[in-house]
Formats: sequence, C-alpha cells, structure tokens
Amino acid sequence: MFKRAVLFVVLITASALTAQTVASKYAGEFLAIGIGGRALGMGGAYTAIGNDVTSAFYNPAGLAFMKYPQASLMHDSRYGNLVNYNYGGVAVPYGSNYTFGLTVTRLGVDGIPDTRNALVDRVTGQVVYDINSDAQIDPSKVTEFSNQDWAFYFSAAKKQSDNLYFGANIKFISRSIAEYNAFGLGLDVGAIYLPSENVRLGATLQDVTTTLVAWSTGRNELITPTLKIGGAYSYMMTQSISVIPVLDFDVRFENRKFASQFNVGPVSFDPHAGLELGYKNVVFVRGGYNDVKQITIGAGIKLPKLNIDYSFARFTASADDRLPDTHRISIMLTLEEPRFLRASE
Repeated sequence: MFKRAVLFVVLITASALTAQTVASKYAGEFLAIGIGGRALGMGGAYTAIGNDVTSAFYNPAGLAFMKYPQASLMHDSRYGNLVNYNYGGVAVPYGSNYTFGLTVTRLGVDGIPDTRNALVDRVTGQVVYDINSDAQIDPSKVTEFSNQDWAFYFSAAKKQSDNLYFGANIKFISRSIAEYNAFGLGLDVGAIYLPSENVRLGATLQDVTTTLVAWSTGRNELITPTLKIGGAYSYMMTQSISVIPVLDFDVRFENRKFASQFNVGPVSFDPHAGLELGYKNVVFVRGGYNDVKQITIGAGIKLPKLNIDYSFARFTASADDRLPDTHRISIMLTLEEPRFLRASE
C-alpha cells in the first residue's frame, strides 16, 4: 500500500514539472537527512562537534581537526526498507593546516511499478490512457523505474589558528524520476570556533548562493540557504567517563511556518539535540532528538583504526500512526599510522 502511495506521489510530481523557476520549499530535503552513526545517534547535532570525515556533510570546517586519512560508509533503510540511503566519504589531511575530502550520498526508491503504458482496452488490446469500463492493466506491460537523488561534495578545510577553523563544500546534485532528470550546483561554507578548551561553537551556511536544480523538462527549482548553528560542551565526569551535550538549530528562510517546529514569519527554526557518554574513549552510548521530531538513540565502539556506530530513530507519533523505525549503521576506517600522520603533528 505504501509503495503504491509513493508511486502516486512520484507520478504526480513528474506530471507537474513545467517550464518555470520556483523557490521550492523541499527541493533539497534529501540533503538534510544526515550521515554517520555517531551524528545521527545524537539527533544530527554535529555542526560544532564534528571532527572526522563525516564533518563534510554538517560543517566542512570540522575536517581540519583530522590528523590521519579517513574513509567512511553508511547504510540506512527506512519505511520498511522501501527507501534506501547510502553514504561514502574519504578525507585526507594535507600539509600542516589543510584537509580535502569527497562525500557521496544516494537516496533511492527502486523497483517502482510503472503502469503508464500498461492500461489496455479489453476488446482491442491497444494501450489506452483514459480509464473506462473496457480498460484493464496488462501485467506484461508493467515496467519499473527508480527515483534517485545523488549528491557529491568536494570539501576543503583549513586550520586558521588553534581555536578557529574554516571549511567549504562545492556540491553537485543529480536527481531522476523515471525518464526525467535534473542537475544542480551548490556551495556551503562553515566555521568552528573554540572559545575555551571544553566549548565548541559552529556555524554552516548551506547553499550560500541559492542552489539551482534544473530539470530536463524546463522546470528550475531553487534551494534557498539554510543556516546551521550549534554548540557543544565536553567534560570528564570521572577519569573514565566523558560527557558531551550538543545543541544545533537549522534556520531556514522558506516560509515553512507550521511545517517547522518554530517559526517567526517566513523564518523557521528546527532544533537538534543530543548527548554522548563515552567510556575510556572506546565505548559510547548516545541519544537525541532531531528536526523531524524523531527520538534517536545510538551506540558505538572505537577499535584500533576502526569505528563502528549504530543509530536508531523513531517518530514520536503513536504506534498506530507512526512510520516504521529507521536503522543506520556506519563504519569509519582511520589510517592511524606514523607515516600517515599530518605533517605538523
């Protein structure tokens, strides 16, 4: 039933594409899903605390904290495995202050039945495009198509000083629905500031110049800028137990109003909140609340050169009304060897 509903939405969207340029509220929504089991376990609040390869997605400035090359993968199945979301990324420190990275994400609904050319007249057997008493679906004429959204991030980050870091992404977007496709190009910039040893503040302005997504049909969609701001505080409860509370806000200018958690006129505010408890910097448990009103929990283990992280998300609606739960698992490989150490270390 849900698959048919997705098909209906996809077909309606495709048929509505006309030659026009619009500032669409949700044109870039797939770019806001998030990556990495650690970040997602904390509700996606990673703008200030990010310090690894996954930082490129949330705040590219976080890449500048890396001392060794890293690679990461994640798989995310949601809505009863109907929607698949996958991520892969690599980042490499360069010289004493720079880091460069590549991030790729794909959101896909595959195997969608295409019945547009499968309705036939019972008598003549000819394909028809209007429903009448003599028309029926011919299963042999039903084909399949996919709805795919790809994003490629090329990132660069710089350590300006011991307490100030900058970063930027150039991102390429590719979208497709059956035979329709679109391409876009965008820019993100970010910064992280450390006012004290335990406090980190971060900000990212995504789609700085307003990203244009141009469809093959002639329709152009504009992704308006989103400002992500966040803070984190880390401290040691004991010699073995660390605690990191984090809080982020997504500030959008799309006039979402009641679709957001808070709004002031056309400006909306959606919070992400999270908490991480670590034991000897090896075992971690996490919890959070994200911008789409999901409660998240997660856990992670840090092995030599390998991090494994899991996160679970559930909508806050009642059991009868909510969508199926979401499970994500990610791995991160760190080439933690002297020969790969950043030159300045």
